[in-house]
Amino acid sequence: MKRILIIAMLVLAACSAALAQAKGRSDTPSVEKQLMKLEQNLVDALVRGDTALWERSLADSFVFTAPDGGTQDKTQVLADVKTGVLKMESSRNDDMKVRVYGHSAVVTYRSTDKGSYGGRDISGQYRWTDVFVKRNGRWQLVSTQGTPLTAK
Repeated sequence: MKRILIIAMLVLAACSAALAQAKGRSDTPSVEKQLMKLEQNLVDALVRGDTALWERSLADSFVFTAPDGGTQDKTQVLADVKTGVLKMESSRNDDMKVRVYGHSAVVTYRSTDKGSYGGRDISGQYRWTDVFVKRNGRWQLVSTQGTPLTAK
């Protein structure tokens, strides 16, 4: 009897674990789509010079590591967009991948950009890594890092 009870408990535990994993997997595609859409909306807002979505989407502790290796915080990035120091004429993202880790996610993608920073042409292709954290029911960008791609 004791043996049957132990086997029943193990089967119940295994079923519960399988259901929890299946639930996690079914939520992942939705999160992936949500983050891909947010990334596109952020790019569209950047091209328009609109900082409202950026203000809501960047965490207060946000850190930007620029393709030249410099870093900026949320206030500095928003100021560059508002004042026109950063001016994007166009930006197209592709090769996007989203990895979800509970309340955190990493998004990687390539961008093809046309724009300037402080009057200097920054047009080209870049590889980006964005880190998001879900806080109070919404995704916030806590870190982004860009690397310029060079022709092989």
